[in-house]
Amino acid sequence: MLYAAGGGGGAGGLTPILMIALLFGVMYFMMIRPQQKRRREAEQMQSALGAGDEVVTIGGLYGTVTDVDDDTVLLEVAPGVQTRYARPAIAKVVNRAERVESTELVSEEAETVKE
Repeated sequence: MLYAAGGGGGAGGLTPILMIALLFGVMYFMMIRPQQKRRREAEQMQSALGAGDEVVTIGGLYGTVTDVDDDTVLLEVAPGVQTRYARPAIAKVVNRAERVESTELVSEEAETVKE
């Protein structure tokens, strides 16, 4: 008799599955997605490094970029003292060096030639 009274349990089996799906959805939007965005931004910053940029490494060392290779960055940490770091070791760019666009150079050279 008691077994027959609890017969409406078909919908109760679906509730834990929905709760787990909801938990995974919340974890994705609260943890995974923001981490992917930060990683993309860091990769863009590291790929845009150029000579003259002032940077900070993950160890807290301040320096000026003097040369950039495929996987490494050469920093000048003091006058005449240069050290080589892996690109992912650069935490942030403090000051970007002003770069002259090649199209600006071409247009300026063309104007100089016309005169």
